[in-house]
Amino acid sequence: MAGSFQVSTITIMDPSPSKQEPQLAVNVSFQFNPAASAPTSSATENDVRLIAPEEYKEAAQCLAEAFAEDHVARYFVDTPDRAHWSEAQKWDLHVSILEYVTYAHILKGMALTVGPNYGCVALCRKGLTMRKLVVNASSRRENRMPPGQNMDDMWTVMRSGMWRLQYKLSPEGKKRFFQEFLPLLHDTKHSILGARDDDSYYLVYVGMKVKAQKNGYAKKLINYVTKKADEESRACYLESSNAINPIIYRKLGFEIARKIHLQRGEANIELDIMVREPKSLPAALASCSKEAAHRDGDLEEQQKSKIELTLTAGSEKVGSAGIYSSAPKVEDVRTEP
Repeated sequence: MAGSFQVSTITIMDPSPSKQEPQLAVNVSFQFNPAASAPTSSATENDVRLIAPEEYKEAAQCLAEAFAEDHVARYFVDTPDRAHWSEAQKWDLHVSILEYVTYAHILKGMALTVGPNYGCVALCRKGLTMRKLVVNASSRRENRMPPGQNMDDMWTVMRSGMWRLQYKLSPEGKKRFFQEFLPLLHDTKHSILGARDDDSYYLVYVGMKVKAQKNGYAKKLINYVTKKADEESRACYLESSNAINPIIYRKLGFEIARKIHLQRGEANIELDIMVREPKSLPAALASCSKEAAHRDGDLEEQQKSKIELTLTAGSEKVGSAGIYSSAPKVEDVRTEP
């Protein structure tokens, strides 16, 4: 669909207002061009692409499935004061949280996907932590944002729906999210990266549907981010709540910097903090040159052996001796994360 249209004013109202959750009215003026926001026809399901705002529900559904049993993702849902809730109610809250977070990253960050039907999704941002985004917009605490960013952050919180967590989470859930989880993650990241905190790439979520596994999608998304980080000489930072993941992330250049724990639950939840230092472009080029030289040396030896073998056999077509490489083509090699 091509063309464009303009909407001068929009009023957004909560579809099911209640006493606990106030209505929200926002006036907006914007232009929209469907042709510009839609994926190009040349893109394929195996290409990494940005997620558009209208796709946030589908992307969040992928993350909800991927983190359905994750202890950290459920930390704010499975609380003692919500023990009476049904699993369906808890699942709806779990999905809602990820919808808000996904939309916030679409607005202020990077939301990426690869694979059919949003098979794998990654949420990433540069420098800004969720605590900076939420706390500064919802309280009067110390301003930690650069000058001129507060209004923008409040707008992101309002548009994404993050403000609803103040009303949807239980009292214990709010304590866990706003008073423990966000401050712990923010302070840990700042203490590890120091002056580089605001200049690093922060991989917040990487999740994949079960049906999309064993296709290398997660590796594609992570490599997409780390490549940008290398080009800009920036570090990459992430938290991992799965004991298996550090092994995978190490293969992609990450190293464990610290372990932290969430402690308000029945049992402590451990998270591995991992950092990937940028790889300088000259070093990467030197490595490629070294590999190319080694490969060329192997090919010369193969050529020499081929010629000698042909001469020994008494062939009259010595000039037809070619160079053959036993190494498979790059596109034929698939390394699973």
